[in-house]
Amino acid sequence: MATRNLYIARHGDADAFGNLTVRGREQARLLGRRLAHLPIGAIWHSPLPRAADSARELNIFLTGKVTVGEAPELIDHVPYVPTPAETPRAWVPFFDGYEREEADAGHAIAESLTGRFGTVGGQAMTSRDEDMHEVLITHAYPIAWLVRDALDAPPQRWLGLNSANTALTVIEHRPQLPPTIIMFNDMGHLPSWLQWTGFPEVPRP
Repeated sequence: MATRNLYIARHGDADAFGNLTVRGREQARLLGRRLAHLPIGAIWHSPLPRAADSARELNIFLTGKVTVGEAPELIDHVPYVPTPAETPRAWVPFFDGYEREEADAGHAIAESLTGRFGTVGGQAMTSRDEDMHEVLITHAYPIAWLVRDALDAPPQRWLGLNSANTALTVIEHRPQLPPTIIMFNDMGHLPSWLQWTGFPEVPRP
């Protein structure tokens, strides 16, 4: 069976309404240029406009002929609400008041996400002997969940895995072997002024 290569990225910079900014479009184009030499067979994106538009922008540099499709599993969601004992103190206010039904719904999406993209097989496969190369344009929390899944880490370990806008994470799925994380949150294709995470600045020592 073939190897499945996933090139996963958060959408480009977006405004308060969830639409790509000029900055975000440039980030997506630069990601497209980085991936242009690869035999990408499909681009999957979240249903949200900022992800769909990012996918279209980068596809300009992937010959414009790559299949671009919506994957509901890539929607922005909280994949797992930890128990009080599992929750780091800094995250307690974030989860305060989270309804059980909402938490269960988010976790169901997360299970669908790994069921579809956390395996060797996939819809883009054309031959059992042909390697697959797919791009996923999604959001920070689903990326964290896919990385956690690849590491077979406890479910609460998705917390604290932040992804920058259009930063690249690569996960390789090979038959009968654990997943391999080739890179995480790599911003080598972005100049310094476009390397923004979208998260609050944290003071460094």
